[in-house]
This record gives sequence, structure tokens and C-alpha cells, in this order.
Amino acid sequence: MYTYAEDWRSALGEFDLQHLNGEVDPAMQALEARQDEIMRRLYELKAAVEGIAKTVTTPDADLDATTIPQQGSASTVLTGTSDLDSLLGKDPGALRDLVINAHPSRPPLSLLVLHSLLCQRYRVLSTVHVHSSIPAVAPPLLTCLGPRHSHSYARQHFQLGFTLIWKDVPKTQMKFSVQTMCPVEGEGNVARFLFGLLSPGPREAAAATLSDAWVDTALFQLSEGGAKERAAVLRALNAALGRSPWLAGAELSLADIVCACCVRQSGSAPSAPPNVQRWLKSCENLGHFGQAYALMH
Repeated sequence: MYTYAEDWRSALGEFDLQHLNGEVDPAMQALEARQDEIMRRLYELKAAVEGIAKTVTTPDADLDATTIPQQGSASTVLTGTSDLDSLLGKDPGALRDLVINAHPSRPPLSLLVLHSLLCQRYRVLSTVHVHSSIPAVAPPLLTCLGPRHSHSYARQHFQLGFTLIWKDVPKTQMKFSVQTMCPVEGEGNVARFLFGLLSPGPREAAAATLSDAWVDTALFQLSEGGAKERAAVLRALNAALGRSPWLAGAELSLADIVCACCVRQSGSAPSAPPNVQRWLKSCENLGHFGQAYALMH
């Protein structure tokens, strides 16, 4: 009696004979391609679920993760995980994830520059989400942390997570550990926290105080002030940059990052005085401001 098993064995025999003769069934090729595509999508879904796992223990549990287009890249690692252990505490088996909420109408440009610097120092898994409180965002905001990382599905390959959530919040805020610290509020304070991951050593008191003063001046007078306040800040910047190439020391500092971003974001760059123009160009030439400045076009 003819059975389905005999039919299946016959088909297998023909398949083996085709492979022995160097022939490949087009239908089989299409099936293999479809399987590869399914596996790729499964890896992406796995990465998305793991990225959300960190945020579901926070008040952002209603996160709309239907738009997760990219992952950040990592370049030369200048320091090891041991530095992060001393700065953020040990958390065996878990990726340290910095979760930042920001409103898309007020992109925190300085944090994007600091993200680029963090990627140079650590292996950073970078992700952008859109919260359900925001109907939609412009495409550049979805790619503001750079292109998708080729190993985004393997979180164990990374030292630090950087999750940016576009959300309807009154001010930028960052959450790291719900159990051990309260949210950090305000772009300036979040920037100070991130910059601390880049320069963990002790800071000279006078330079640190000067840098903090410039950060506050930029955020409160350049970003939120009127025309007269912005003009006064630009004059002060021009005078300071006439004495030194950078605002708070012999090299780029947090003051330069925040002030440069605020000058650009306030629309003051085209009319800025000569020393400020030269300094803005110097910042841009460093290569870490590109993603932030792209949002201004």
C-alpha cells in the first residue's frame, strides 16, 4: 500500500540527489532566505524586549516601543568595566542602563554630544524609544544616537546602556537605579552626571566651579532668556574665549559642550562675535557634535 511516508522518503531522495548533482531547488532557496529573515527579526525583537526590561520597573511602564529604529555604535574603548563598577556600582549579569526622558520639542543637544564621547570610551548599547504620550516624532530624532549596532541583540557585549525616550515631560530627566537614587532632573544636571563618567578623577575646584557657572548661564540665560540676556552671554563668551581657547581650562570641558549647544539651539551662532565663531568651529571639528547639530537643520 502506498503511504505518505513513502511519498516523503521519495521527496527526500530527490532532494539529496539534487544536492549531490550540484542542483539547488529555487523553492528551497526561498525557504532558507525566509528562515534567515525570520531569525533576524527575532533577534531584533529580543533586543527590543531586553531594552524595555530595564524601564518597566520605572513610571515609564506604558512605553510605546513600536519605533525602535537604531542602536548606537562603540568605537575605541579607552577604559574598562572596572571604572564603571567604581562609578555606578557592581551589578553582575545586568547591563547598566541610563534611561533619559526628553521632550522632542526641546532636544537635549548636550546629552547627544556626551553620548558620542561615551561611545568613544565604553561599549555603549544605544536605543531610542517613543513614549505613548508623544503621537509622533521627526525622523532625525529617531536616529539621533547613530546607526543600528550590528550586535544589538547581544546585550552582554556592552558595558553601558543609553536609552533615550521621547516623552511629554516638563524637563529632561534621567533614571539609572530606581532602588538607590532618585531621578536626575534638568539637562544640566544630567550632563554633569554623564560627564562624570568620562572624567572620574578628582576635579580642580576652581575649574569645576567655573564650568558649573557656564553650564547654568547657558541653560538659564541663553536657552531661556530674552534677547538682551543672550547678547550679554555672547559678550561674556567672547571675552573669555579671547583669553583661552576653551571656557574652563586647557581642553574641552562640560562648559564648552553645553554652551556650544545652547548657542546653536538659541539661533545665536550666525551673529556671534569672532572669538565665539572660532570656538564653535573648534567644537565642531572635534567630531562629536555632528548628531546634535543635525537636529538643528
